[in-house]
Formats: sequence, C-alpha cells, structure tokens
Amino acid sequence: MKSGLILEGGGMRGVYTAGVLQKLMEEDVFTDYVIGVSAGACNAVSYLSRQSGRNRTVMIDYVTHPDYISMKNLLKKRELFGMNLIFDDIPNRLVPFDYGGFGAAEEEFVVGTTDCMTGEAIYYRKPLPPEELLTVVRASSSLPFMSRPVEFGGRLLMDGSLADPLPIKQALSDGVTKPIIVMTREKSYRKRHKPLMRLAPAFARQYPGLARALEERQRVYNESVAHIEALEAQEEAMIIRPRNLHKLRGIERDQERLAALYVQGYRDAELMVPRARKFIQANNTLSLERSL
Repeated sequence: MKSGLILEGGGMRGVYTAGVLQKLMEEDVFTDYVIGVSAGACNAVSYLSRQSGRNRTVMIDYVTHPDYISMKNLLKKRELFGMNLIFDDIPNRLVPFDYGGFGAAEEEFVVGTTDCMTGEAIYYRKPLPPEELLTVVRASSSLPFMSRPVEFGGRLLMDGSLADPLPIKQALSDGVTKPIIVMTREKSYRKRHKPLMRLAPAFARQYPGLARALEERQRVYNESVAHIEALEAQEEAMIIRPRNLHKLRGIERDQERLAALYVQGYRDAELMVPRARKFIQANNTLSLERSL
C-alpha cells in the first residue's frame, strides 16, 4: 500500500499545480508515488528533484519569452509552444534541471502519454535516462494541432491528457491507496463534446488512434471525474482544485493572472497540509496493521 499524487494537465492552468507542489515541497510532504500527464508531468519532475521555485520560474517568468507561446512558431513549425525552448534550452541551460536530484528521489514516477496510432494510454516509469526523461515528458505535453508527435520507443506519442486525462485507475492499479488528486478545473467543470475530427479528416487518417482518443475524451474525462468524486465522498481520496480560474486559458500569457493562480494553489495547499499529513499517515498506519 502506498500514498500517491495524481496530477492533471491543463496547459498554463498547470501553474495552479505548481503552487500546490511548491507548498507541499516546503512542508516536506511527499507521497510514495506520483503520476502526471502533460503539464502535470512537467510540474512533477521539479517537485521530485526538490527544486524549490523552479516551476514558478519556468511557467511564469519565461512565459513572455518570444518563443514560449508563439503564433509565428505555430505557422512556421506547427508548434504553438516553443518545445525546444521548454524541453531543451530551459532545463539544460537557462534554468538547469537537477537530473541527479531527480534520480536520487525515492518516489515512484509515472508519465502518461497517448499512442497516435492506437489511441491507447502508454505509461513510462522512473528510472529513465536523462535524455529519455524529458523526451517522454515532452511527448506527454505535445498537443494535437499545436505540436508535432514525438517518436519514442518505436511509437508516435502525444498529449497524455487525451487517452487518460486523470489517471486515477492507473494509480490504483499500481497499488496506490487513498490518492491525492490535484486538478486544474473547478468542481463544476465537465468536458463537452467537440467534433474536431469532422474538421480535420486528413489528421484522422494520419493518426487514427489519436483521432479516436479526441472523440472519446469527453466521456473519458467526465467518467474519471465521477470516479474521483465518488472516492472523495467515501473518504478514500483527497482532491485539491481551484475555486475560480477567472477564465484563465490553457495558453494564457498574462503573468499577473498566472501568478494569481499560482498563489491560489499555494494557499489551497497550505490549508490542506494538515489534512494531507493525516491522510497519508492513516494510509501508512492501515498498511502497517495489515502487514502485522
């Protein structure tokens, strides 16, 4: 039995998660297991490497960089986000990622991606060599129509939020009990169906699995939310999520709005820390009792 963090994606709404994880890091609250998709996976690696403040720097301070979010890049490179900047220049030179610290962390780490050809969720686990770690996280963060697929291990991979946006079932199948889920949407949010493939038949032919995942994402997301909320109602899960996103977009570039959401995540976690400690401790106590 083990405690676990499940981290939703959400593009720049992920600054909420960054604020939550910053406070958990400061309070030395770490779970046995962490699984993330898209922006959730990006936030997770700096949390596990114990690099205080790094997520804030990367997601807020660099958002005004001309290559971070750029329509020019989208037109020229088919990448709205500057993927080389985010997954090479920043971690390897500008705001160095502590590969050694990440490797030394004892927590399990799982990244969710989507196979473009089959549409299935593909998970990658620590340990991963440094060059492969960021490749997998990049794949998990590569949005359809805004990024190119990432080739890795003989597969074409994209956004992990498509096949498994809230990977609660995967966490439970990996042995997590009473998980803590950090979400980037308000409680009332449910995803609506958008028939994107009718507008992009060539895309559907090129990446049939990804097309199916896009068509199914409303159902998969809403069913996952229902599952998580049922666990919460039974006191078998904790949910941390924003109260009000103030219509902040997944491609938001306003630093003040991003900083406000980051602070909201930090303060929400601050209020939840005592409960989270008790939750994790109760989980560990139950595990000990069963082992005896």
